[in-house]
Amino acid sequence: MKFKILVLLCLIGPLGAALAQSGKAFSVKSPDGKINIAVTADTAVSWSAKHEDTQIIAPSAISMTLDNGEVLGKNPKVKKTATASVNETFNTPIYKKDKVNNNYNELTLTFKGDYGLIFRAYNDGVAYRFFTQQKGTITILNEQANFNFTADDKAFLPFVNDPRNKDSFNNSFEAHYDMLKISDIKKDTLAFLPVLVDVGDPKKAVILEADLQDYPGMYLKPGNGNNLHGVFPRYPSEEANGGYKNINYVVTKRLDYIAKTNGTRSFPWRVVVISNEDKQLANNDMIQCLAAPSQVADYSWIKPGKVAWDWWNDWNITHVDFQSGINVPTYKYYIDFAAANKVEYIVIDEGWSDDKDLNVSTLDVQQIVDYGKQKNVGVILWSTWYGITRDADGLFAKFSKMGVMGFKIDFIDRDDQKAVSSLYEVAKKAADHHLLVDYHGMFKPSGMQRTFPNIVNFEGVKGLENMKWGVDNQPGYDVSIPFIRMMSGPMDYTPGGMRNAAKASFRPVNENPMTQGTRCHQLAMYAIFEAPLQMMADNPTIYKREQESTDFIAAVPTTFDATVALDGKVGEFVSIARKKGSTWYAGAMTNWDPRSITVDLSFLGEGNYKAIIFEDGVNADKDGTDYTSKVINVTSKDKLNIKMASGGGWAARFEKVN
Repeated sequence: MKFKILVLLCLIGPLGAALAQSGKAFSVKSPDGKINIAVTADTAVSWSAKHEDTQIIAPSAISMTLDNGEVLGKNPKVKKTATASVNETFNTPIYKKDKVNNNYNELTLTFKGDYGLIFRAYNDGVAYRFFTQQKGTITILNEQANFNFTADDKAFLPFVNDPRNKDSFNNSFEAHYDMLKISDIKKDTLAFLPVLVDVGDPKKAVILEADLQDYPGMYLKPGNGNNLHGVFPRYPSEEANGGYKNINYVVTKRLDYIAKTNGTRSFPWRVVVISNEDKQLANNDMIQCLAAPSQVADYSWIKPGKVAWDWWNDWNITHVDFQSGINVPTYKYYIDFAAANKVEYIVIDEGWSDDKDLNVSTLDVQQIVDYGKQKNVGVILWSTWYGITRDADGLFAKFSKMGVMGFKIDFIDRDDQKAVSSLYEVAKKAADHHLLVDYHGMFKPSGMQRTFPNIVNFEGVKGLENMKWGVDNQPGYDVSIPFIRMMSGPMDYTPGGMRNAAKASFRPVNENPMTQGTRCHQLAMYAIFEAPLQMMADNPTIYKREQESTDFIAAVPTTFDATVALDGKVGEFVSIARKKGSTWYAGAMTNWDPRSITVDLSFLGEGNYKAIIFEDGVNADKDGTDYTSKVINVTSKDKLNIKMASGGGWAARFEKVN
């Protein structure tokens, strides 16, 4: 799985890691020398980061406070320093590319008091993490994680806002981005990660976290000056059913600490990715590099693919001789559609069982699973987190024996330590039974997908389901998330709507939902949005009527051998190309502004290609379903000029002919 090209590790001394020690000051530079992390260990530990001549993070204090009164990082006494230079490549079979290069310089500071800090400088960002080497368990009251900026920069923040929950840390992790200067952020608001900060055009900084295990997720709040700092949910002491249909575990009381954990461990990485061009953010591997390696030894049973999905389209199939709904004939119809279009899975979503007891069901799941096997279509079942965790071992054993391929687990809506640990445990138990997991109603991935590659998707995104009840400016959000949310990992956005509306004609309709923007905007999502398990959200009846679009969608893989970010600007437009075998797939999307861009085909490499292209029609600004398709011959020397309508898009497949 891992091929290590170069690793150097030693005590204090000159290295590629560029460690400098001057009293209590230390530094480490990126392999290309453009990024520098400066660390001081005086009365407190403080860090800063600079990219070329731009100060990205000004000196920012960091610490951890334990319940015994000890503050890790206060009056630190450096006991030992070490450096490392690493340049390695590891395989990533379920990802947007088949290999990832992990190239960084590292500085480790070990302090008296059995704790330390690791700092890593990559060519595209920085990261640090605490570690402890104490006996038994420790209780962490709080962690101080500061991100000080040098100016009143503009940030793209997804705020916690769920009126159903009194506790702010019970939330769905779904929000459009508010674009605010740091000084304009209300002091009592919480933003969940990732958060992007414009540190001076064109440079951007994206704050993330990685390897979030047995620890609560980090939120950001504004402080004094140009400060954003970490806030963490305290450990839950009391829970009750609440939220949607009372099927969540909702925290009603919390203790005074954020985590109780093993005294010898490494803590989550605090990460800042830095870009010179926005498009660099749309193809970044930092989280994959910082995640804990896979705990699943055998990948052979993990099959990515697309899913014919029922819930978004409200089981609204027509021209059949049975009443559609949550019944065997309906799901056989979905399976027939999936088989005819070589779609790997169907989902049986909400309603097939009691929400709190998956053993209670009036649907003959076994008959549907057996029918799917005949057609080479797998069946995935929806469940609540509450329902699964009542008896994960028993339920996974039961449904795996039936031939179910996995679970879409919904309504987690928390990331305190207890919830995070539960999801790792559930993923491990699912892997033991060779079951896939799609965590819906979920926080950002933060590397969990590498550690348990049977987790083939995550929500934590304000996806297409929101079209059913109406949103503002979804196209603008669609061209923001590839530069922000998608940096943390795959997204269960659930694309593929065929009723496409221009801005003036969109309205929410639950039974026959529309999408904001054009048909080509939807088609492009299959090349742009990362999702090893990717939904086809609309119903089979309309996909059959729109067979040309369906054929294009069905042909797009969900994992790739290579990815190239072609162009883009956060909140405005994005274009990405991905390769599988000898075939390339590309997509572009714009916000509500019509736009013309040039796609340089140099990514194709040598050879001649047949290009199957979908473009917005001349009337797509009035009728979002209007598109044109064409087939042309191209080479890597060609450049395509494409026009996108308001809320528009462009999608293409490039098949090598010789």
